[in-house]
Amino acid sequence: MTRENQQLQALFQEKSNVNHSIGQEVARLTSENMVLFNTSIQTVIPELKQQLSEMQRHRQELETQLKEQSTAMTGKLYSTTELKHGLTAGQATTGESKREREELERRLEELKEEMVQLKRLQDTENEVKIKLRQETSRLTAENMDFEEQMDMKDRTIKRLQDQVKALQKAAPAVPKEYLGMLEYKRQDEDRLVRTLILELKPRGVVVNMIPGLVAHLLFMCMRHADYLNDGTKLKSLMHAIISGIKQVIMDHEEDFGILSFWLSNTYHLLNCLKQYSGEEEFMKHNTPRQNKNCLQNFDLSEHRQILSDLAIHIYHQFINVMEDALFPMIVPGMLEHESLQGISSMKPTGLRKRSRSVLGESGGGESQACSVASILQLLSSFHSTMAQQGMEAQLQDQVLRQLFYLIGATALNSILLRKDLCSCRKGMQIRCNISYLEEWLREKGLQSCSAMETLGPLAQAAWLLQVNKTTDEDAAEIQQRCRELYTVQIVKILNSYTPIDDFEKRVAPSFVRKVQALLQERESSSQLMMDAQYRFQVTFPFCHSTQALELLQVPSSLHLGFLTRI
Repeated sequence: MTRENQQLQALFQEKSNVNHSIGQEVARLTSENMVLFNTSIQTVIPELKQQLSEMQRHRQELETQLKEQSTAMTGKLYSTTELKHGLTAGQATTGESKREREELERRLEELKEEMVQLKRLQDTENEVKIKLRQETSRLTAENMDFEEQMDMKDRTIKRLQDQVKALQKAAPAVPKEYLGMLEYKRQDEDRLVRTLILELKPRGVVVNMIPGLVAHLLFMCMRHADYLNDGTKLKSLMHAIISGIKQVIMDHEEDFGILSFWLSNTYHLLNCLKQYSGEEEFMKHNTPRQNKNCLQNFDLSEHRQILSDLAIHIYHQFINVMEDALFPMIVPGMLEHESLQGISSMKPTGLRKRSRSVLGESGGGESQACSVASILQLLSSFHSTMAQQGMEAQLQDQVLRQLFYLIGATALNSILLRKDLCSCRKGMQIRCNISYLEEWLREKGLQSCSAMETLGPLAQAAWLLQVNKTTDEDAAEIQQRCRELYTVQIVKILNSYTPIDDFEKRVAPSFVRKVQALLQERESSSQLMMDAQYRFQVTFPFCHSTQALELLQVPSSLHLGFLTRI
């Protein structure tokens, strides 16, 4: 019995220790739960799940121990009942002493107290289980709250990321700062010349493009070679450009559009070499940014002279093509075509109509079909092409001056050679046609050029045909007014004057002698005919460009993807 009591006490002690450890475990879990909650949501959830599993395992162990202890207590109760029966039997049969009976009763009381304690212990265990379930439920609820908070935060993060992406798309891109250069590989030099010079179609470039686009792109390639201080590359590029332009001019020496395009771009390239040379005389109107774009390492003045000579060659070929188209139209249009009916309202029809092509006008049509309107249409076609291709105004003025000189010289030579053109009526027709040419210049805004000055001799010849040629006063007026005609030319016109009706008379030989006597004091050439092939000296004055190289972009239509904008 003593040993059994000791075992029961040991069990009670173990139960008490277990209960105490469970309380500590619960307190520890609560404390850890609060710490974990304050530290990190993503760290707490896995630990809580692990702790829950451990507590559930520990609960199962406790339930197993309780079952074993209940079984043991049932056995002890059974032993106590047997002991009581034995006590009764002993009293009846053996009559044990009162002392033994008291001892047994005392032990019975002790066993009852142990039973009460075991009952309390079981109640405590049930309370622990209830608390454990409550704690488990609470932790599960907190776990669900944490997961919900994580989901909300994930959704918030996703929404903010979407907003950031939307703002990045909506925000304007920061423009990259360019230096106004184009980089190309050495092996792409032939491809560059072939694409920008030899195979380039002018009609595809002039539309919606800046003036001199090709010249600026070529110069930007030169700038990059200069920037790298690569003299070999720069010299090779300059040689390739000049050779390419010569080749394309040689291959299209009768093509007005090609000649006009390359005359314009060669002039622009020459201006670029001057403007960005670093020489003060060409930098006066530069912006600070344009001054930064000046060449840094090489002097290209020798190449400027080569380009200037090349431009002169292109100019003369250009003039030849235009003169070949214009020349057949001068005499029929200016001298032969009759349109005197109602001189005050005889402005040629079609003056403002769209110009026909150059080849169409010079195709050798019948002379009687040509009029001054035909000449003006041809001139408009020339001028329109030059303007579209960005030719500098000063160069256009020189071209028109040369063409007007050809008109004046050719018409005057024909008057000197043909008596049928020396009449008052023809003089009126010629003066009327000259006024149309002057009006055309005014409409095109070209009245400031000196083209009309080249028609001075023709205008004076037309006046001479109209003026009275009888009295001394008439002779003096002729001497005073016809200052751009040579003496021999005035005399020739007077002698060739042919009346076309009965109201006119031939010029008297005595009147011719009076005029000739008055003109003796004048220093004059003995040359009768004007030199229709004479060419005014062409010049290429420097023209400053406001184009910012760093803003210039390479059009995709040029297929220059092998160039890199720097």
